[in-house]
Amino acid sequence: MILIQAIVLLYIFYLMAKVCDDYFIDSLEIITRRLKISEDVAGASFMAIGSSAPELFIALIALTKAGQESIGVGTIVGSAIFNVLVIIGASAWVAKTILDWKPLLRDILFYIISLIVLVVTFHDGIITSAEALIYIAVYIFYLLVLKRWKKWIPVVPSNNGKIPEANQKIINLKNYHKKGKALNFKFIQKISKSILNLTFPDLKKNENLYLVSFGVSIVWIAMLSWAMVEIGIDMATHLGVPPAIIGLTILAAGTSIPDLLSSVIASRRGMGNMALSNALGSNTFDILIGLGVPWLLYIWISEQTMAVETESLMVSVVLLFSTVILLGVILIVKKFVIDRKVGFFLILIYFLYLIYAVIDAVYPNLF
Repeated sequence: MILIQAIVLLYIFYLMAKVCDDYFIDSLEIITRRLKISEDVAGASFMAIGSSAPELFIALIALTKAGQESIGVGTIVGSAIFNVLVIIGASAWVAKTILDWKPLLRDILFYIISLIVLVVTFHDGIITSAEALIYIAVYIFYLLVLKRWKKWIPVVPSNNGKIPEANQKIINLKNYHKKGKALNFKFIQKISKSILNLTFPDLKKNENLYLVSFGVSIVWIAMLSWAMVEIGIDMATHLGVPPAIIGLTILAAGTSIPDLLSSVIASRRGMGNMALSNALGSNTFDILIGLGVPWLLYIWISEQTMAVETESLMVSVVLLFSTVILLGVILIVKKFVIDRKVGFFLILIYFLYLIYAVIDAVYPNLF
């Protein structure tokens, strides 16, 4: 049973890669070109919203399960740490990038604001409809800032919008599965491609259907992420793994797979600013919309306030603030240039954190 679930899980990862690589990023590139917005704005808005859909769905469904409401918060907190350390780390690993510090500072600032909103509204353990609306209002303001950003601070595309020459060999690896050099499962590839082609429009024949392709991508990402999480939870239950480990690893990392794949692909294509804005924008979306919308719906439907657990909140907030501060220090020291060394360091920090969190979950009185 476990072996079958593991095989299915691997296939879901493969499908996720295909959706992100062949459809999601392609439609996103058309959107950014049609709207004439910079890559960092696209990463913090369209890419972040689309690839963060799984976290939103997890938080919504968690509210329907009595006693499991905190799963949504735990998933979002774990995903936020994963995004900053692993996604940015992986993006730096695959391609060296000179970052534009202005949009990066913008996204970090709004992420910090979202954390402040989280602390202020959580302090009494009760979320009211007014407080839930604050989450949504702050995110709407964030989107308005993104829309006006180009007029306030003109953005000069790196290399006149061209992909850096140093990244060309890396980007060519995008077609590794199409050529069958790395994956020889041609039958599985054909079946998967046929299934996906039934739901996606052919943008090469009609580029005007890019919004349809973008929307279908979000649906696929959400469904695959949810299936992946459900299988992972069932596997962990059969293996006798504590629930805390499930939330920390499968839920947090699992729902962040779309962000990881999208950011790495964008970085391979020479859009490092988009990759980082995606990671930070996803965190802002997760906190403000991933929590705000489910809570508001719960309050309106149940006609009562939302009770939240605050015991581990301060520890989580400290971890979230720490990751942002760590990232800021690294970027300043490296003069806003990320490379393989930065990627390795960030990913290493995440695994050290993971080891600590797992040990603390299993042996809570050890530290």
